[in-house]
Amino acid sequence: MPQRLQLPAFPWDALVPYAMRAAAHPDGIVDLSIGTPVDPTPEVVRRALAAAADAPGYPTTQGTPALREAAVRWLGRRAGAQGLDPGAVIPSIGSKELVAWLPTLLGLGPGDAVVFPELAYPTYDIGARLAGADPVASDSVTALGPRRVGLIWVNSPANPHGRVLPAAHLAKVVEWARERGAVVASDECYLELGWEERPVSVLDPAVNGGSLDGLLAVHSLSKRSNLAGYRAGFVAGDPALVRQVLEVRKQGGFMVPTPVQAAMVAALDDDAHVDVQRERYARRRDVLRAALVEAGFRIDDSTAGLYLWATLDEPCWDTVDRLAGRGILVAPGSFYGATGGSHVRIALTATDERVDAAVKRLLS
Repeated sequence: MPQRLQLPAFPWDALVPYAMRAAAHPDGIVDLSIGTPVDPTPEVVRRALAAAADAPGYPTTQGTPALREAAVRWLGRRAGAQGLDPGAVIPSIGSKELVAWLPTLLGLGPGDAVVFPELAYPTYDIGARLAGADPVASDSVTALGPRRVGLIWVNSPANPHGRVLPAAHLAKVVEWARERGAVVASDECYLELGWEERPVSVLDPAVNGGSLDGLLAVHSLSKRSNLAGYRAGFVAGDPALVRQVLEVRKQGGFMVPTPVQAAMVAALDDDAHVDVQRERYARRRDVLRAALVEAGFRIDDSTAGLYLWATLDEPCWDTVDRLAGRGILVAPGSFYGATGGSHVRIALTATDERVDAAVKRLLS
């Protein structure tokens, strides 16, 4: 009999009873637990999708030249990337599938450590387990000792706490990894959502010294363009690594639909809609943050990204329960690691009307 893959329970299932409690509020639930976009998909993107709807043939795993060139243009404008060739870009079916399968795509397995932050998106850990590699939560590469490291994940701005890693810190991680032959993968899906600090990409020469060797940057259009339902992401970086990932993805049939690729081109070439969306999130962030502080919360980090990392200095599930009683659903910090046990993650992804309702409940 094949051995059954051992994975931890899906964490969000534990939130269901609290969601039911919050939904019982007379004015309905305010769901701030998951960072799923609620604002309209930009018209320029929808037009591009519709125009490409007649797509009877298979798409290529590598993606269209138009998409790869649009990604290079965008990375140059918004991420400071230099010297990137369109051949070193491939689309992904959203960013989560790439995060989950990257260790496997890189050929990692037993004995290889996949390192990710101590407070982190749970899928980094899951990706290591799917590959049979060793998941290691650590914020310090110097604490890793002599173990064989195959992949180091960095995430800035970070989920859940919105911390930004300075260029000098990222450069040290890159230097350490190169000395040991490890890949650095940077999850940069919140790159355009810097509030009090400016995030920097690993593709920026200030981090990589002008070389893309050993580096991959993972991007998503879900948050910045309200394309979560399209499953639109891409990875770019070291051409040799991208080719390796591409060859495996070809075999597995990892293909982004042709109309979605056309929509991605439109989204990447249009900065105006991103600026509009940033203003929406900025307004929600300001009013939620002020209300939380007035209600007795402390906000830690949260200088960028899509969330507020808040605490009442009590066990996180007590805070989840407390807020559910007011019809507000948030995510417990323990979902993201043991050191998150006294915090909750509060998403900015609710309509203005629902955010205003949350503010009233917090202050009542």
